[in-house]
Amino acid sequence: MIAVLPCTAIAAILFRTYFLMALTSCLLWNIFGFSTAVDSKPNILLFLADDLGIGDVGCYGNNTIRTPNIDRLAREGVKLTQHIAAAPLCTPSRAAFLTGRYPIRSGMASSNRYRALQWNAGSGGLPANETTFARLLQQQGYTTGLIGKWHQGVNCESFSDHCHHPLNHGFDYFYGMLFTLLNNCQENKPPELDVALQAKLWLYSQIIAFAVLTLAAGRLTGLVSIRWKIIACFTLAGCLFFISWYSSYGFVQRWNCILMRNHDITEQPMRLERTASLMLKEAISFIKRNRNGPFLLFVSFLHVHTPLFTTVKFLGKSHHGLYGDNVEEMDWMVGKILDLLDKEGLKNHTFTYFASDHGGHLEAQDGSAQMGGWNGIYKGGKGMGGWEGGIRVPGVFRWPGVLPAGTVINEPTSLMDIFPTVVHLAGGILPQDRVIDGRNLMPLLQGRTQKSEHKFLFHYCGSYLHAVRWHQKDSGAVWKAHYVTPNFHPLGAGACYGKGICPCFGEGVTHHDPPLLYDLSRDPSESQPLSADTEPLFDTVIEQIGRAIEEHRRTLTAVPQQLSLYNIIWKPWLQPCCGTFPFCWCDKEGDSTQSL
Repeated sequence: MIAVLPCTAIAAILFRTYFLMALTSCLLWNIFGFSTAVDSKPNILLFLADDLGIGDVGCYGNNTIRTPNIDRLAREGVKLTQHIAAAPLCTPSRAAFLTGRYPIRSGMASSNRYRALQWNAGSGGLPANETTFARLLQQQGYTTGLIGKWHQGVNCESFSDHCHHPLNHGFDYFYGMLFTLLNNCQENKPPELDVALQAKLWLYSQIIAFAVLTLAAGRLTGLVSIRWKIIACFTLAGCLFFISWYSSYGFVQRWNCILMRNHDITEQPMRLERTASLMLKEAISFIKRNRNGPFLLFVSFLHVHTPLFTTVKFLGKSHHGLYGDNVEEMDWMVGKILDLLDKEGLKNHTFTYFASDHGGHLEAQDGSAQMGGWNGIYKGGKGMGGWEGGIRVPGVFRWPGVLPAGTVINEPTSLMDIFPTVVHLAGGILPQDRVIDGRNLMPLLQGRTQKSEHKFLFHYCGSYLHAVRWHQKDSGAVWKAHYVTPNFHPLGAGACYGKGICPCFGEGVTHHDPPLLYDLSRDPSESQPLSADTEPLFDTVIEQIGRAIEEHRRTLTAVPQQLSLYNIIWKPWLQPCCGTFPFCWCDKEGDSTQSL
């Protein structure tokens, strides 16, 4: 006989069950600060600045530049103090950010002096077989967008194959700059791209022209007995030599400084005075179009890379010159986007992140004016493979109700961690056919664990390993061994002034055997190297790091080098062109931009 409960008893049981579930949810909210949004797919908003130093932001100690909106993110969320870029330059760092892998694994690390992509019309770029977080989120039903800087290549074999384009790497929508800002993008600035090489090529051209004129004059005056055909051949060769290099370097603004919407060029060359307005307008439009979500929006700022073009509204407003003005304009743009989230009711349903691709560019100067950022107490800057100033960056997260507000985490983390973190939030699965070097940050950000999953982090300069960080979790020490360091110029200056950027190899670096060793937990500015005489654990630490390097290198496989000399040179048949090459010009934006 099966007993049948009366309706009132069933109702009572259901009520008690519902009450207990509600009580449990309330307790979890009050104790852990968790929200039921954890179980859903949040919108994901990623801000990445260009060349911003960790010392340029208020919440990291700056009191001369106003960054209230970035500071607001830190106040309402989690701030990382040991957030590390996988490379100290744009192209490799961003490749690692997008894929969660050291750039040497994808071929985006260079063994020559060209450590970043040089042209829109180069054939190198992020390989099609690399998987970005955008592609995995796209597969989970996210609408994915990239607004701003790409710098991961465009074409492979023709001007329209777009093999490296953002739309070929998981983004549904792209508006921005395929390359990166350069002084060449502004007419009144000195050229920045390959300045030393251009000077040599111009000198050789002048020598050839002088030699041809001398031969012609000698022939006319009878001082030289040489046939006119030979002089004509020299003249033709000289003209071909000049055209071959000037056709690229003489038109950098037209070839590299262009804006694109999806596959269509909208400005060639771009007009810097309205670029910030266009970027902000596009970011706001993307959020409004996709307010019902879920969406991934990657806002990849052109700020604060030179030439630091800043709109009139912000000029002269900071206490740190043009650089400070540019930082404050970027912070204002962050604020406008955050205000939109509030207005649309998306704040509590959006996982927001702010960082920089690497440290500030110390060597960026215009006469006596400093045009690059400040890296706080940390030694070195952009381009330096191991020193903290080149790789330690701001890292701020916010997700109200899920991430505890006002939290500061001092554990080692990496820009590569964003890949597994956002894939986890989207409900995706990490690729199983490759090494993923990043780690899911959610347990650390939520306080469910107190230690970073990273035991070792490897600091490359191009394809050369310069330093290794070991997080000794049982003692709390963070050891850092430098095997190679750049030679500062002038000696002791803290950067490579006069060179533009520090080299990775050759006569411009010093190899250390035994390596320089620091304990970053006690000496974050890397001012006092340890030795076997001053540190009892010196030999043990160096031996442990050495074994880690051997194990790491066993995980590396040979891949095509995307930054080889062939891949980075300008190829006219790959040049994106609005019009008929070489007459590439257009302005499809008109006067439709919103004023800042």
